Amino acid sequence: MASSCTQLCLQCRRLICSKTAASTWQHITQVRHCTTVTRVPTKFLSGASVIRGNDTATQARQCWKQQIFCYSDLTAKHLETEAMGDKDIEELSKANVVPYKSPLLPVIESQMSLDLDAAGENSALEEISDEEAVCISIPAAMPPESTSLRDYVDQSDTLSKLVQLGVNLWKIEQRPNVGSMLLRLDFDTDVAPRLLFLKEIGVEDSRFGYIITHNPFILTENLENLQARVSFLKSRNFSPESIASMVSRAPYLLNFSVKRLDNRLGFYQEKLNLSASNTRNIVTRLPRLLCGSLEPVKENLKVCEIELGFKENEIQQIVVAVPKVLNANKKKLTQIFDFVHNTMKVPHHLIAKFPQVLNAKFLRIKERHFFLTYLGKAQYDPTLPNYISLDRLVSLPDETFCTQLASATLEDFHLFLKTL
Repeated sequence: MASSCTQLCLQCRRLICSKTAASTWQHITQVRHCTTVTRVPTKFLSGASVIRGNDTATQARQCWKQQIFCYSDLTAKHLETEAMGDKDIEELSKANVVPYKSPLLPVIESQMSLDLDAAGENSALEEISDEEAVCISIPAAMPPESTSLRDYVDQSDTLSKLVQLGVNLWKIEQRPNVGSMLLRLDFDTDVAPRLLFLKEIGVEDSRFGYIITHNPFILTENLENLQARVSFLKSRNFSPESIASMVSRAPYLLNFSVKRLDNRLGFYQEKLNLSASNTRNIVTRLPRLLCGSLEPVKENLKVCEIELGFKENEIQQIVVAVPKVLNANKKKLTQIFDFVHNTMKVPHHLIAKFPQVLNAKFLRIKERHFFLTYLGKAQYDPTLPNYISLDRLVSLPDETFCTQLASATLEDFHLFLKTL
């Protein structure tokens, strides 16, 4: 019923306003033109231009006021005509008096249509209770920039899941451009396939956080390249368990090409004159040898040969037993050798036989040797009685060292250390 009444009203209004629509559009156009003129900025470059700019603005205001007055007058006359009854209009027609018809804009039917369903909806200005206001959730906006990744964890699904895996974001954000790289990654399409690959090759779930923390770039590596590098290691007779252990302890291992991995293996095998089995052995125990620079390795080999005076077979024996000697600190290496060889009087062949002493703490060696010297038991020659091997000297805990090698108590050893 409401819709029928609305349609009738619209028809009557179209009859009243259709003949004057053209003139109305003309008035509206003039009004818009005046508005446009008033909004045009004027560049004031001189005094004359200031006067012209003020004249233009004044003319525009006057034109605008005239159109507003005209528009208001037309509206008032239109309302008076609408207030006249049908009988009044017929009497005016008989008297050859045409009632005034307002040149107002024609009303569009679609704008006057009633939407009864929308009337029942809540208004945006309607008051709500405190309980309803508390239930309204407002999503937090992601900051456009930040110096810390923690500001993005709540909004980024990738970062939140990486944190759950044990990734240390505070370490990653210290590296340039890595944080923005992680924010661009999608967990399902970028991260999850790499994690599944690591799991397939035998890496434990608990190592995912360590690997990504130290090598976040593995998340951008091509899966085919990763698989090719694992296949290469298998072709060199590395067991699946060894590969998983190497990747877990050297996260950058799979970022290097097959050619580089092959060159590294060939270098150690040729430089140290090792067999393929011994080469796999030292690389499996210290996979960083395949990832790090070769310069420290070359320098340590020269130090062992030239400065320390070891023979080639002795160097080979030391490296196979303790691969860490290859990338050990040069100063520490020479300090320990100097003390063991010159102070403790241990010859080269015994040091090569027990190379663990080169990887021990210098202070431990020094304290224990001085304690044994104080007791008169510092005897490192295997051909003499009361022989003490270098291996036991540096590997035993303090209490066992005191009871088995020094034949003293732990308290005596601590009292002696206070005298040093």
